[in-house]
Amino acid sequence: MRWSLVRVCLAVTAMVVIAFAVPLGLVVKELSRDRALSNAERQAAAIAPALAITSDRVPLERAVATTQAGAENRIALRIPATATAPAVDIGHHRVGLAALESASAHGEAATVKVPGGLALLRPTAVSSNAIAVVEVFVPDGDLTRGVATAWLMLAGVGLGLMITSVAIADRLGSRMVRPAVRLAGAAHRLGQGDLGVRVPEAGPGELRAAAAAFNAMADQVVQLLETERELAADLSHRLRTPLTVLRLNTASLGDGPAADQTRAAVAQLEREVDQIIRTAREHRASAAVPAGCDAAEVIRDRMAFWSALAEDEDREVRTAGADKPVRVPVARVELAAALDAMLGNVFRHTPEGTAFAVDVHSSQDAVIVLVSDAGPGVADPAAAVRRGHGDGGQGSTGLGLDIVRRVAESTGGDVAIGRSVLGGAEIRVWLARDPRTPSSPRTSTHRRGPLKRR
Repeated sequence: MRWSLVRVCLAVTAMVVIAFAVPLGLVVKELSRDRALSNAERQAAAIAPALAITSDRVPLERAVATTQAGAENRIALRIPATATAPAVDIGHHRVGLAALESASAHGEAATVKVPGGLALLRPTAVSSNAIAVVEVFVPDGDLTRGVATAWLMLAGVGLGLMITSVAIADRLGSRMVRPAVRLAGAAHRLGQGDLGVRVPEAGPGELRAAAAAFNAMADQVVQLLETERELAADLSHRLRTPLTVLRLNTASLGDGPAADQTRAAVAQLEREVDQIIRTAREHRASAAVPAGCDAAEVIRDRMAFWSALAEDEDREVRTAGADKPVRVPVARVELAAALDAMLGNVFRHTPEGTAFAVDVHSSQDAVIVLVSDAGPGVADPAAAVRRGHGDGGQGSTGLGLDIVRRVAESTGGDVAIGRSVLGGAEIRVWLARDPRTPSSPRTSTHRRGPLKRR
């Protein structure tokens, strides 16, 4: 691209130089010829006063000798013969007699090509009423004097213009090519997996637009990869719900090789799922506002599932506020995942026989979901809601409550952990009904005291 621009500029400049230099060189040559002939005219005119006075040889020879051309033997004079006087020839004639007689007969100046230059013939009247012809020889050197120098100067100027145009085209091409090379290099690095590569928006407008489009594309690729990794971690975390059921069921199998193998397989599977969750990239990507669902219906459905497990572990379960429809701007699958994460934590981190409850409180602006238990509570509520800060020693990845937090924040709400009236932990999920106007009180995100119930 760079050399193509240089070649184009060189061709255009060469055509312009030729278009102007060739006619200008011809004009210079013509001007030099006209200047030499004008000088010859002046030399011939210098003889005219003497011819008007006398036609004698001796005075005319002196007049011819006093001129510059006469001193160089480049002026010749012929007076035709008359009835009273013979013809007079002075100097060395370079043209034939016929040309001299023709000029004298017609009385018109003429230029005749002769060996080594031109001969200017200028008729002039003399005192004897005859027409004399003054011949001035103009050598080729005078006709072309200064032409070669002028042509060399024109060639130098043209060459200088072409060199300048090449230099300017090279600089312009460099400015255009450098952003394109950066863009190509960045695309190559992005293809090799360097997701942090970006291109500075510089250069011509088209390349700036291409750089902006590339940066937007790279950001979108990063966002899509983060969303994919986030989804992998969340889906892996959702597997913990059936794994919890399997683990609880294997506890009632009793002793024996088959039971031990089943429990070992479930434990191994749970460790693999935990490993998938831990190795997934822990970055959150922006998501669109979901269509919404009936929170009461989702709570009734998930409580029906967990109540069966609670019965096996002799846990008391209470549900309140889920008897009437409660719309929230959260997808059903997301809300179900958040409930499973909170209830799974109850089964995972509280001993068997610990009671728990799920309450729903709704208003015109927001819906609050409370999950309470009678267990030991949460030692560090602030760390519990931060992604990846769970207690790995107890089988926690720290992603469960982060799923709950993201669901709440997608509506403009939040999550708070405190002490429940049952004596254990209480997780409050605030879901704003209109995500565009969040109504969640942010100051209560890490409140440690008990949360009042309706």
